[in-house]
Amino acid sequence: MRIDLFHMERTQCLYENEVEYNLSESGVEPMRVDELLEGSSSPDWLRQAPLKYPPSRGSDTLRDRIAQFYGRGATRDHVMVTNGGSEANYVAFWGLLEKGDRAAIMIPNYMQGWGLARAYGGHADPFRLIERRESGRGRWALDIGSLERSITRRTKVILVTNPNNPTGAILTGEEMESIVHAARSTGAWIVSDEVYRGAEVSGTTSATFWGRHDKVLITAGLSKAFGLPGLRTGWILGPPKMIARLCSYHDYLTLTPSYLSNRFAEIVMEPARRESILERTRRILRSNLPRLERWVRTHDDIFSFIPPLAGAIALVRYRLPIGSVALFEKLRLERSVLITPGAHFGIGRFIRIGYGGDVDHLEAGLARIDLTLADLRHSTTPRSSARRRGAHRRARQAAAG
Repeated sequence: MRIDLFHMERTQCLYENEVEYNLSESGVEPMRVDELLEGSSSPDWLRQAPLKYPPSRGSDTLRDRIAQFYGRGATRDHVMVTNGGSEANYVAFWGLLEKGDRAAIMIPNYMQGWGLARAYGGHADPFRLIERRESGRGRWALDIGSLERSITRRTKVILVTNPNNPTGAILTGEEMESIVHAARSTGAWIVSDEVYRGAEVSGTTSATFWGRHDKVLITAGLSKAFGLPGLRTGWILGPPKMIARLCSYHDYLTLTPSYLSNRFAEIVMEPARRESILERTRRILRSNLPRLERWVRTHDDIFSFIPPLAGAIALVRYRLPIGSVALFEKLRLERSVLITPGAHFGIGRFIRIGYGGDVDHLEAGLARIDLTLADLRHSTTPRSSARRRGAHRRARQAAAG
C-alpha cells in the first residue's frame, strides 16, 4: 500500500525544533505535571505507579468520564482510548474503508483523513467550507452544493472536523443536519474529528455530532482543547459493536494507551476538573486573539481574515505574488519562523498562525514576519527609498523588541 506524503506533519517534524519562533502549533501553552497534580488527594501516586499495561480500551474510569463529556446515552462501552487523536483517526479509517470505497472529506482540513481515504479506499472527494458575508460579518460556511456533489453511492465515510482546523469555524445546527442527511442518503458513516471541541472563544461548548445519526464515530483527544499534547491520549466514541470491531484493528498497532497517560487522563476528564482546564484554554484564547487581530489589521492592504470561533489557530488570506509553500520556506529560512501554508490544508494563498502560546513569543514572531512582508511589498509596489528604509527600520525595531 502506498500513502501520500503528509506534508504538514512531515515539515513540522523536521523544523518545529529548528526555528526560533514556532507559530505552527495549533494548541495552547501545554499544562505542566504539577498543575495536573495540584489538589490531588494523593499526589505521591506518580512516584509509586507501576509501569504496567493498562486495560486495552482504557480504564473503566477514563471511559466513563469521556462518555460523560458527550452524554446522549454514551457509556464506557461506546469508548475506546487510543494513543492520540491521530491514532483514533487512523483506526477509524482503516476499519471503515475497503478498496474501491469513497470518502467525502471536508476542505480545508487537517489532511490526515485525505491521505488515509486515498490509501485505504482509493478515493477522496472534497466538499468545502467557503467564506461568506452574513449580517455584515464574515464566516466560514458549509457549501451545501459541494457536499451534495461529493456524495456517491460508493461513499462510505464523510469526514468532518468541527470545530474546524485550520479555520476555527463551527458548523451551525442546520449545517450539521445537512451532513447527517447526506450520510443517511447513502448509508455512510460520519467521522467527526472534534479534537478542538471545548476550545471555543465564546466559552460555550460547541455541539457534537454524537447522537445525531446512528452511524457516527467521534474522534478526539487531549492535545488541543485541553493543552496536553504530550499525554498522547485520544479516543473514539461510537456504537459498541463498531468499537469492538475497531479494537481488533488497534491490536495491530499500539494495543493499549500508556499506563501513566491513562492515569493522568482520568484526572483531566473528571467533570469539574475538565471544565476548569477548558476554561484555562479559553482564557488564553481570549487574551491572545486580540493581539493577533491587531497585527492582521496593520496589514489590511494584503490580508483578509475571519476570526476563529474555536481553537488557537487563525487562517489568514494574503494577496502577494508568492505561493503559500514558498512563503513558508522564506519565513523558515530567512526569519527562523514556522507557520503552516494553506497548501497543507488543500487551499491556496493562506497561512495558518498558531496563537495559543506565550504572547510575547507570538508578537516577536509576528514582527519577524513583518520583515518578510515588507520585502515582498517592495518587490511589487513602487515606493520611495525613504519609505522603504522607514518600513524596514520599524520592522527591525519591532523584531528586536
